[in-house]
Amino acid sequence: MSEAAGATATPEPIARTAAGDDCIVEVAGVSKRYLIYDRPQDRLWQGLFRGRRQFFRDFWALQSTTFDVRRGETVGIIGPNGSGKSTLLQIVCGTLEPTTGRVAVRGRLAALLELGSGFNPEFTGRENVYFYATILGLSRPQIEARFDRIAAFADIGAFIDQPVKTYSSGMSVRLAFSVVAHVDADLLVIDEALAVGDALFTQKCMRFLRAFQERGSILFVSHDTSAVLNLCERALWLDRGECRAIGAAKPVVQAYMRANIEAAQRADGLSGPSAGDANLPSPPPAAGDASPIDPAGAAAAAAVDTLFDPAAPSFGANGATIQSVEVLDAAGQPNTTLTGGTRVTLRVRFKALQDLDSPIVGFHVKDRLGQVLFGENTCAVGDVTATPLRAGESGLAAFSFELPALRTARYTLDIAVADGTLIQHVQHQWFFDAVEIQVVTDRTVMGVFALPGSDIRLSRLA
Repeated sequence: MSEAAGATATPEPIARTAAGDDCIVEVAGVSKRYLIYDRPQDRLWQGLFRGRRQFFRDFWALQSTTFDVRRGETVGIIGPNGSGKSTLLQIVCGTLEPTTGRVAVRGRLAALLELGSGFNPEFTGRENVYFYATILGLSRPQIEARFDRIAAFADIGAFIDQPVKTYSSGMSVRLAFSVVAHVDADLLVIDEALAVGDALFTQKCMRFLRAFQERGSILFVSHDTSAVLNLCERALWLDRGECRAIGAAKPVVQAYMRANIEAAQRADGLSGPSAGDANLPSPPPAAGDASPIDPAGAAAAAAVDTLFDPAAPSFGANGATIQSVEVLDAAGQPNTTLTGGTRVTLRVRFKALQDLDSPIVGFHVKDRLGQVLFGENTCAVGDVTATPLRAGESGLAAFSFELPALRTARYTLDIAVADGTLIQHVQHQWFFDAVEIQVVTDRTVMGVFALPGSDIRLSRLA
């Protein structure tokens, strides 16, 4: 692939907006075009007949994208493979020129793009540290003063003096991230690089990123929507080179998840998404002690519960609808303030708008960032006795479980009704944040929730 001469435009400074110096990155109307030749000889013909005939097809990897990153802000970029995420980051970093539009970056930028970028595979790790850090703007005395810290952060031992071509992918990322972490950048640009690291190093990187957020800005590409929700204030959703949405991270991620599920169902002819697809939210999680659907007991939930918000964001094939949601505390009373470590019951009443051969009801409990903490559904792993419902009939799903001793805070529940199996199903209605609860825990919680059923003792040994 190549571009015709004159088809590119060099990034130009953008006039200061009302945000002024508060913007560290400004991208205005950026597009990127590649010329696709079906046969090698078409490149020659294009040169010979330039301006008179066209022997290529246009492929727009990015189209009219506009956004900014403010100082101290973390912006996530999400989208499927081939959506233009990496192209956009390369344009921001200056390694690609846009076909149209303008880019301005203010301050020192450090980037961790595709695996191995910035390294010479024939050089040793030590030589590459000096080489890469020099590219990122450090002088040799500055690199020498920081080298020991860079090597300690990478933690690759004696391999620091071996050629990079002998490194595993994880070792290359360790060294590259370590250099990026020590150049005093104003903006970090990270493109899915942490996905190949081991768990301990990924945790080290996330701790660094959280500390960096206190003084710098981050542009972060990831397929891990939980990481985007955890790190980012805002998110940009790209699809086939176009910006589908930009705004607060949570609603943008929810819209992206919805589109993924709906697209998968259309592609499968209304078959559900695969449980193993990393781009999709999990189908309602595997069952534990969830009660089976009980249409005969639907009258017990006949009263519409006011805690359920039917106006909450939702999507689905509309073959069924959730009518009410009820949360009962340990005493069996409706309550939205619950004590961690006690037994609670969640009851979901729904109605079939079309015949359902094997309805499934499930829920997720999420924290304030929208990260899923746990969930359940009525579809057991293995053989399931289907409980079909005809159009117009109602069902009741009841979940009785011990609520984990979560940190004292407010949490939300996604509620969904589907039809099919755990692996293949049609989502008929999925509500985001349909229910809000307050969890109160009288224990010190070190982590997401306190250790359940613990017996902790300290004694003196003779």
